[in-house]
Amino acid sequence: MLMPLPRPTPAPRRQAAARPAIRWVALATLLTASIWGGPRAHGQALEGNPLPSLGDSVSQELSPTAERRLGDRIMRSLKRDPDVIDDPLIQAYIEQQWRGLLVAARLRGEIGPDLDAAHAWSSFLVRDRSVNAFALPGGYIGIHLGLIAMTNTADELASVLAHELSHVTQRHIARMIGQQSRTSWVSIATMIAGILAASRNAQAAQALIYGGQAVSTQTQLNFSRDMEREADRVGFGVLAQAGYDTAGMASMFEMLQQASRLNDDGRYPYLRTHPLTSERIGDARARLGLGGDHAIPPASRPDGERAALHAMMAARSRVLMDTRTVALQALMQQEPASQATALQRVARHYTVMLAAQRGGAPTQAAASLVRARDAARELPFAQQAVVARVLDLGEAENHLLNRQPAAASAALQRALASGASLDGRPELLLATQVTLASPDSPARREQAVRLAERLQAQVSRQPDDATSWTLLASLWSELDQPLRAVRAEAEAVAALGDLPGAIERIQGARARFRQPDAAGVIELSVMDARMKAWMRQQRDDLQDAN
Repeated sequence: MLMPLPRPTPAPRRQAAARPAIRWVALATLLTASIWGGPRAHGQALEGNPLPSLGDSVSQELSPTAERRLGDRIMRSLKRDPDVIDDPLIQAYIEQQWRGLLVAARLRGEIGPDLDAAHAWSSFLVRDRSVNAFALPGGYIGIHLGLIAMTNTADELASVLAHELSHVTQRHIARMIGQQSRTSWVSIATMIAGILAASRNAQAAQALIYGGQAVSTQTQLNFSRDMEREADRVGFGVLAQAGYDTAGMASMFEMLQQASRLNDDGRYPYLRTHPLTSERIGDARARLGLGGDHAIPPASRPDGERAALHAMMAARSRVLMDTRTVALQALMQQEPASQATALQRVARHYTVMLAAQRGGAPTQAAASLVRARDAARELPFAQQAVVARVLDLGEAENHLLNRQPAAASAALQRALASGASLDGRPELLLATQVTLASPDSPARREQAVRLAERLQAQVSRQPDDATSWTLLASLWSELDQPLRAVRAEAEAVAALGDLPGAIERIQGARARFRQPDAAGVIELSVMDARMKAWMRQQRDDLQDAN
C-alpha cells in the first residue's frame, strides 16, 4: 500500500532515543536556517578533522565535503525516528518539485560543480502538523506534512523549498560557522542535552533547549537576518527559473503572518532571528513589480495538472500528518463546502476516503471513493488523468488493507492502463505489495522475478531507499534467495541509520552460510565489502563524537 511502509525490525537499542530526534527538531533548526527563522546552525570541523570540542573556535568556512559529512551523520540519527516517513506518492510529488528547483538553481549558477558533487540534494518527509521545512548540512531538506497540507498551491509550497534550497546553495551553514565562536558550541551542547532529556521530562527538556538558544541568539541575530533576506532573494529567482508563479512566495509569507498572529503569544522573541514577516511580504511584492502584476505560467494555472496534483497531495498530507484515532474521525466527518470547486470536492472526498481507510471504516472509504470519482467527472480535461491515477492507487490501497489482492491488482492495472507506469516509484512499490499479498502460483513467481529486477535497478539509483530494500528482501525470500534477502534487509537497516544492526545481519549471514555455492560466494563478497564500509562509517562517527 502507499501509506508509510513497514520498516525492518529495529534493534532494541534504537527504540529509546528515536522519537525525541524529530519531536525536538529544534536540533535541525539550530543546525540550519528554517522557514520560521529560528536559531541557526553552527558547527562542524573542517574537512578531515573531528568535530571541535566545546570551547574551540572555528574561524574558517566549512568545506562542501565536510558539510556533507556532518549532514550524513545528522541524517543517520533522524532516519531512526518513526516520524520520518516514506509515503511514496507524497515523496514523489516533493521530489518532482525539488528536482525542478535544483535544475533551475544550476542554470542560474547557484550550484557550482564542487558543491553539486559534494552534496546529497535529498528531501525527506516528517509526520508533523506544524507548518515548517528545514535545511540540513549537506543538501538535505526536511518537509513537514503540515506545510504541504496548509499550502493552497504548488507555487506556495515551491517557494518554501526554493527558500530552503537557497540557504544551502548560499553556504549559510558554512558561513555561520565562520562567524561563531564558543557560544555556538555551548548552544549545541545544551540542545543535545535537551533532546536526551525529552524522553524523560518534556518540561525540563524545553527549559534546557530554550536556555541554550538564548545564550547565543544575540551574537547571531543580525547575520541570520541577512541570511533570510538572501535566501528570499535567491529563492525568488530560482522559483521563477523553475516556472512557478512567483506570487506564491508573497502569498506564503502572508499565510505565515496570519498563522503567527493566531498562534504566537510573543513569549519567545529571541527566536525571531529573521526579518519581520511584513518586511518579507513587502520585498516579495516589490520583486513582482509596483502593481504586483505577473504572468502565471501555464503549468501553475488553477485548471492545470500541477494544481490538481497539489490538491490531492495536500489532502493526503492532511490525513498522514496526524493518524491518531481522534484526528481521523474528525476528518471522516467533513463534507465539501457548498461553494467548493470540483477539484476541492474531489480532494475533500479523497481526504475522507483516506481517513476512513486508516480509521478502520472500509465501507465509508469505498463510498467516499465513489463520490470522489463522481466529482472528478466535472474537472477540466487536463486534470482528469492526474486525479484518476491518484484515485486508482487509493482504491488499490483500500483493497490491500481489506486483504483483497485480486481487487487491488485490478485497480492498479487500471492506473497503469490510463498512463501510469511501473517506472514510477509509487506504482512499483504498490505492485510489489500486491504481488507479495497474492496467493502462490507460477504467474505470481514470474511477476516477483520481474519486480525484483525493477527494484534492484531502483536501489542502484537510490541506494538509501530503505522501503525498496525492504520489499526487495521480501521478494528474494519468496524466491528462495536467502543470501540476497539478508543483504537487502541489511541495506534497508543501514539506510535507516542503524549501522550496528546492518553489520550484525551480515555477520549472521557469514555464520549461517558457511559453504555457499558460486553465486553465494559472490554475494557474500559484496556483503563483506558493504560491512567494511559501514564499520568505517561507525569509526568515523565515534572519532568525531570524541
